[in-house]
Parts: sequence; structure tokens; C-alpha cells
Amino acid sequence: MGLLHLREFQPLQIFSTIAVRRILTEENSLFRVLARSNPPVKWETLPLDRLMPLIPASPTDKKSGLFCKAVSLNGSFPDYVSESLRNTLAPEEAVIGLIFASKEKKFFYAPNLPGMGDHWLRLVEESDLAILDGTFWKDDELHSIQRGSKSARQMGHLPLWGDRGLLRQPFRPSKTRRVLIHINNTNPILNDESPESRIVREAGWEIAYDGMELAI
Repeated sequence: MGLLHLREFQPLQIFSTIAVRRILTEENSLFRVLARSNPPVKWETLPLDRLMPLIPASPTDKKSGLFCKAVSLNGSFPDYVSESLRNTLAPEEAVIGLIFASKEKKFFYAPNLPGMGDHWLRLVEESDLAILDGTFWKDDELHSIQRGSKSARQMGHLPLWGDRGLLRQPFRPSKTRRVLIHINNTNPILNDESPESRIVREAGWEIAYDGMELAI
């Protein structure tokens, strides 16, 4: 809430799907401070499966600029969204990934990856860089710490290890640089000396860290 107050009277541009915009403006009281900003917040709708220019191409170089495409990852809305609102939202907008493209380079960003279907595998393989969901090492990670906790998959996160985990997905050999992000503090890969961290690195993955810079 403090960050919102700091930005309350500064220009703020928010890119989101219609579903996320409605969740934030209709059911999240913290975001109501944005309604008083001057100039007002500018909402930009992210359509699914359509390239949207973030930085337009120059007249002399049609391949320049920066473009973004939102893609559905077939997940579900979080529990804090009321059932009455949930029933009016487009289900394909519950969880999305973002493809950024500039000239001949592509970057796929999916910090929340349910792992449903296989279309996202192709998106990874077609990208130069993929930053993906590394929240949990195993499906019952939280349950092993506190009984009654939801599993990783129930929370919409594909675990790294175990049956059909991210590290066991049938990725084809490609040029893609794969980096794990959104790592929970229960995930042992945060310990560089752990066997789990070694398994990740030996499989060709990288583990994101604060201040990490990536060039493609």
C-alpha cells in the first residue's frame, strides 16, 4: 500500500487483461487510492494472442521496437477472487504468460506456470530466453512443513521435481536460455550447495538472483 501512496499523484500506466483489471478495481480496496491520482491511472488492455507495440517500430526499420503478446496458460483464478466475480471473468485470462519480441529475439516470461497442456513447451523452445516458475521444488513442499497446506499444483505452480515436474518436461534441444524465478523460501535450490541446486544447474537451468541481468 505504501508504494501505491508514493505513486498516487504520479502518472502510472498499467498493462493488464480485463480480468485482472476488474479484480484489482472491483475487489481490492488497496488499489482504490489510484482512483484519486491526477493525472488518472492509464489502463492498457492486454489482448490474448495478439502482438501489442510497447515501443513502436521506427519508420526506417520496421523490425525495430518492442512488442508484447499475452498468452493463456490455462490456469485458474486465485482463491481470493469471489465466486460472484469469478463467474463473470474470462477463464482464459486467469493465468497468462508474456512473450516479448524485438527484431529477431524473443523472451518468454511465465513466473506462474500451471503446466497444463503442452503449448507452453513450444513457447519456451521458440524463445531465446525463458524466465519460468521455480516456486516449489516438489508438489507437497508446503504440506511437509505445515499439514493442511495446499500442494504446489493446487496453488497453480508446476513443481520442479517429481512426476511431470518442470525439470522432467520433454523439452527439445533448442537455443533457449532457461532461468527460474519466483522461488519460494522453502525451495532448497536457493542453497547453492544443495543437491537440488546442483540438479537444476546440471540440467542446463539457471537460478535467478537479485540484481541479475540478462542479455539476448
